[in-house]
Amino acid sequence: MKSEQIAETTEEYRRKGVWRENIEAILVAIVIALFIRTFVVQAFKIPSGSMKQTLQIGDHILVNKFVYGQTGGALDRLLLPAREVRRGDVVVFKFPDDPSRDFIKRCIGLPGDRVEIVEKTVFVNGQALDDQTFVYHADSNVYPRSPFLHESYRLRDNFGPYVVPEDSIFCLGDNRDNSLDSRFWGPVPLTYVKGRAVLIYWSYEAGRDDWQWRGLGHRLKQLAGVFFNFFTKTRWEREFRLIH
Repeated sequence: MKSEQIAETTEEYRRKGVWRENIEAILVAIVIALFIRTFVVQAFKIPSGSMKQTLQIGDHILVNKFVYGQTGGALDRLLLPAREVRRGDVVVFKFPDDPSRDFIKRCIGLPGDRVEIVEKTVFVNGQALDDQTFVYHADSNVYPRSPFLHESYRLRDNFGPYVVPEDSIFCLGDNRDNSLDSRFWGPVPLTYVKGRAVLIYWSYEAGRDDWQWRGLGHRLKQLAGVFFNFFTKTRWEREFRLIH
């Protein structure tokens, strides 16, 4: 009788041990996932066309959140190298006018840079920027510096000169004629920069407002649409494309 009780007790401890190990494994996985999402890499989706043709509406991208982080000693810098924002980086940042929203643009000016736009041509510190490989102009019209024009036209093609403040960067959209960026709402504080866009891991053909939250019913309908149209609306040629 005693041997049977011992066997039952042993089996009970074994079951509890298995449950404890499973729970611990799940908790460790959650902690690791949260750490990676918070400090290393995070997924974002592109909701607008302000970065055409580099990024399309419906592109799902990975953002390196550690690249601009501050490391401790020499060993940290060797194992997890970090650097400062560079001119030309495609960066994700908190929108200065509403930090609860994330924006993505290209860094054009660094702290202390003198930025000027003359008839669509961008000059940085007096030198024309070589941006032909990524800039997209949808409108051939050039609007003058006229006080009678709305700001959206007056500042679009002619801007500055403007000196980027310390601890800030100046960002523009690659879709230069259809982008709200530093021309209109000013520089981006470096403390608002969340990371550098590095890779398109999935691209799905979507409309400009498709990803906006409109309630649970709309989201379920949206997910059903993705399920049934996954193969026909996935832009396979954009899969795993590096972002430059």
